[in-house]
Amino acid sequence: MRYDLIIIGAGLVGLSTAYHLRLKYPNKKILILEKEENVALHQSGNNSGVIHSGIYYKPGSLKAQNCIEGYESIISFAQQHGVKYELCGKIIVAVNKEELPLLDTIYNRGVANGLSGLEYLTRDQFREIEPYCEGIRAIKVSQTGIIDYLGVAKKILSLYQKLGGEVKFNQEVKAISEFPNEIIINTITDQYKTKKLVTCAGLYSDRLTKMTHRTNDLKIIPFRGEYYKLKEEKRYLVNHLIYPVPNPNFPFLGVHFTRMIDGNIEAGPNAVLAFKKEGYKFTDFGFSDTIDVFSWPGFWKIVAKYGKTGLGEIYRSLSKKAFTKALQQLIPEIQESDLVVGGAGVRAQACSREGLLIDDFDIRKSNKIVHVRNAPSPAATSCLAIGKTISYSI
Repeated sequence: MRYDLIIIGAGLVGLSTAYHLRLKYPNKKILILEKEENVALHQSGNNSGVIHSGIYYKPGSLKAQNCIEGYESIISFAQQHGVKYELCGKIIVAVNKEELPLLDTIYNRGVANGLSGLEYLTRDQFREIEPYCEGIRAIKVSQTGIIDYLGVAKKILSLYQKLGGEVKFNQEVKAISEFPNEIIINTITDQYKTKKLVTCAGLYSDRLTKMTHRTNDLKIIPFRGEYYKLKEEKRYLVNHLIYPVPNPNFPFLGVHFTRMIDGNIEAGPNAVLAFKKEGYKFTDFGFSDTIDVFSWPGFWKIVAKYGKTGLGEIYRSLSKKAFTKALQQLIPEIQESDLVVGGAGVRAQACSREGLLIDDFDIRKSNKIVHVRNAPSPAATSCLAIGKTISYSI
């Protein structure tokens, strides 16, 4: 059970990292450890399936750099390996005059990040492509698309295994011990030894980091995103992707409409504090997970800052009527009866001790260990770029 390189986590970032390491080191012994029975069962397989263009992100940030490269890589990968995708485009809609300066900021960021084909649209112009959408101005982002991310994950795993890479499922990591010449990893059933380690543990990234760095200054706070789907007879209301102007102080994009690669139209997600790291239902509760969040000083600073916003998200989670009202800001014709319950995902959002919601990728590297501590959206879009970047550093 000795390896040259071990990667913990078989989500998109972990799989991409392992694949790129296998390409770089064809003669080394490389292993992926995954606590679940298959790949991409959490964030990677429960997101909205969007190929993000990079329009939102601060120029020069890791998100901006990796999203632009990742966008091109994921499309090329899909074309080469037959993964379903479509560059359907999206519009970002300002519904009142107060949102126009924020819309301009988003447009300028897109230009700075090198996006091509961005267009401002008047109400009449965007209603030509989305006739049921309401607002006063929009940005058309032609480079946005949709894709089958689970298909991407399975294909990366297949390529990695064909190159001789190993993967072991049902191997939840319980302890990591670092020694001068090796790292010992104890899972729920076995022990593994490796020269170098990369952790891509998503919702558990803070706990794995703390196994080797006692001074870890980030805590993962799980936010559940809940979706509705439009009934089949109402799918005509949405042709592309329709997004609101996001709150600049809150690292979520607001409830929006997403055409999925399988033909469904999703509406959502909201952003509700989950009381369990893998709390996909409102009633899911984990005592240790909840205490872990509530004992973090940064959490209460977030509550003080965003408490009103958070209560609104909880209200929309409990009230279909309130959720529908939020959607009606973009498409007034939507009715409660048009919506059926869809899926849910849980986003791993890193929070600092000072109460900052970390809005960029965060990767911590030491001599023998790399911890991916924060990889929120657009990590799925950026997965091939992030994996390549990590492989270069090892």
